[in-house]
Amino acid sequence: MGKTRVAVLFGGKTCEHDVSIISGLQALKALNPEKYEGFPVYLSREGAWYVGDSLRETAAFQKFDKSKAERVLPSGEDGKLVLRAWPDGKGRLFTRGCEAVKTADVVLPVMHGLNGEDGTLQGFLELFGIPYASSGVLGSAIGMDKIAMKAFFRGCGFPVVESEWFDRGEWAEKREEILDRLEQALPYPMFVKPANLGSSIGISRAEDRASLAAGIDVAVAYDRRIIVERGVKKRVEVNCSVLGYAGYVRPSVLEMPAQLPDSLLDFKTKYVPGGKGGPSKGMASLERQIPAPIGEELTRAIQEMSVRVFREMDCKGVVRIDYMIDGETNDFYICEANTIPGSLAFYLWEPMGLKYADMLDEMIVYAYRDRAERAASVFSYDSEILSRQTARGKLGGKMLGGK
Repeated sequence: MGKTRVAVLFGGKTCEHDVSIISGLQALKALNPEKYEGFPVYLSREGAWYVGDSLRETAAFQKFDKSKAERVLPSGEDGKLVLRAWPDGKGRLFTRGCEAVKTADVVLPVMHGLNGEDGTLQGFLELFGIPYASSGVLGSAIGMDKIAMKAFFRGCGFPVVESEWFDRGEWAEKREEILDRLEQALPYPMFVKPANLGSSIGISRAEDRASLAAGIDVAVAYDRRIIVERGVKKRVEVNCSVLGYAGYVRPSVLEMPAQLPDSLLDFKTKYVPGGKGGPSKGMASLERQIPAPIGEELTRAIQEMSVRVFREMDCKGVVRIDYMIDGETNDFYICEANTIPGSLAFYLWEPMGLKYADMLDEMIVYAYRDRAERAASVFSYDSEILSRQTARGKLGGKMLGGK
């Protein structure tokens, strides 16, 4: 039996494009070569798909040269991802001349942000019955939008900090009214966040009305919807990863990322040289304490809640759930769930004895298990609508009412 062909997808039309490249190449190199034939699939900033061996190194993306890779057209056939030669502009799109360049048995999405982590890619793969090793459409969509996510968490009874939200159009028309509403509802400091971005992009801390307005001006440049949250006093950030599918789910050890007193863990600290992170290792290079020094009782409570969050969102594979702890009260709040976390959070599983390659192996098993579960569902129902219409001798009219 041959090796399983794994397409590792990364890049994409998102502000988190570069971070995704780092995470994607990490995952590609970690795949067990004795079991898998992994290959890179790069989605450009414009959304074009490319394959080629040159895409296996970060140097290829510092100044991407299209001539050193092959553009492909994604499609599905017999439950596999088929990447076909891009039409050459001479009518090949409408002929049988688009030959298959690469075929994958399973897809490992390592996309961060919009147009990849938000359920759009997952929906595309599901339409073709292609197994993929990330959360599905529902969990991905909820996990992408901070406004919808917070409403979902609140509905499930999970602890979240108070917040207000609005959209770009409202901000343009009712700037002062929105500032008044925010100041009436929330105390300073406040945190301003684009609803659909990760990696701390576009997030700012506001100490007064002027910095609040300035932070919102930055956020609306990145997203149409904005959320503003109450700041937590003496906040301590901890993260927990969860791995599994359906009834088999388990939490990782907790981490405490590098803490910035009364501030936030920003993009520079996570990824930029000199900011404690690094361009080649992504989240895996960030300074952190593992396990987080917060005590057994609080650790256990956060781990148990993380498993509940994973299951309520119907997640799959690996996620990372981020929390804030109030240093004065020891209360904790859910910040967000990352359905495709940076570096796939492998560094939270290695201290538990699970190697990165073995974690990816599990994720691929869950991808196939999920596809089998979907195939077991009934997708047909004899409604008799068409036969009744045929008996009446025509289509249309009073189709469903019939009165």
